[in-house]
Amino acid sequence: MKNLFKAIAAIFCVVMIFVSCENSDDPMVDMPKSIYQLASSDSDLSSLKAAIDKAGLSATLDGSGSFTLFAPSNAAFTAFLTANGFASLNDVPIAALKEILLNHVLATKVMAAQVTTGYVSTLAKGPASASRNLSMYISTASGVKINGVSTVTETDIMATNGVIHKVDKVIGLPTIVTHATANPNFSSLAAALTRPDMPNFVSILGGTVNSPFTVMAPTNTAFTSLLSEISLPDLASIPQLTLENVLKYHVVAGANVASTDLVNNMVVTTFQGGTFKITTNGGAKITDAQGRVANINLTDVQCSNGIIHAVDKVLLP
Repeated sequence: MKNLFKAIAAIFCVVMIFVSCENSDDPMVDMPKSIYQLASSDSDLSSLKAAIDKAGLSATLDGSGSFTLFAPSNAAFTAFLTANGFASLNDVPIAALKEILLNHVLATKVMAAQVTTGYVSTLAKGPASASRNLSMYISTASGVKINGVSTVTETDIMATNGVIHKVDKVIGLPTIVTHATANPNFSSLAAALTRPDMPNFVSILGGTVNSPFTVMAPTNTAFTSLLSEISLPDLASIPQLTLENVLKYHVVAGANVASTDLVNNMVVTTFQGGTFKITTNGGAKITDAQGRVANINLTDVQCSNGIIHAVDKVLLP
């Protein structure tokens, strides 16, 4: 009887060893991994891993913290290099590459179910401000799209220090133009800026000459109200010189003016040459040259070449 018990025990041990081996051929498979380790082990993120190494960010993404990484695929990096005239990743300046990568990282873990339409801040900074992090616009209208250029293709890849969501485009540092076109609430403004008879505002507000810019951006509702106010049917009906002056009147050149920089009774000289006055009592407001008052109802959309604040009325010089 004692020998029978020994035999049963031996068989049980063999079975348990076999089952254990079946469930885990590689003892590392189920080990928790950091964001950096996950990127390193994914063949479709090998370009991202190489970029992280080159930019000196491996310790950050391998260390403690709670991050969200929007991870571009290899194809996304190939397209990025081609579009920017780089023969290889080695040709991208390290300082620029670091900020581009940080522009894919949030300082908090955001799961797919928590993503909402609106602005968040990345870990990147641009030339317009050494202290303010760049803004990212996320749209959930049709899938998840970032800054109007990059679509999330895979979500909730869990890491010990956060989460990864894969994207199909490298997210470049956003300019004024990037954010003006990404947010559908600024579609009327974008249409006005790109009207064929306008100066090349895309080049001006997408570039660095006369930057940084501070843009008081009228919403779609603001443009609708303006058309009603001046009794015109659409944007195309506004005379060329009038529209040009109006658009330039919303831009301040050579200054990145954040909401914290606004003071009561501040007089601001615009790109158009005229001035408007900002008051802060009871909320930030702008009084234009015609005595009309607009509310600043969205602040501090930080871009690489300036900053945007939304206003609920089109300002008139």
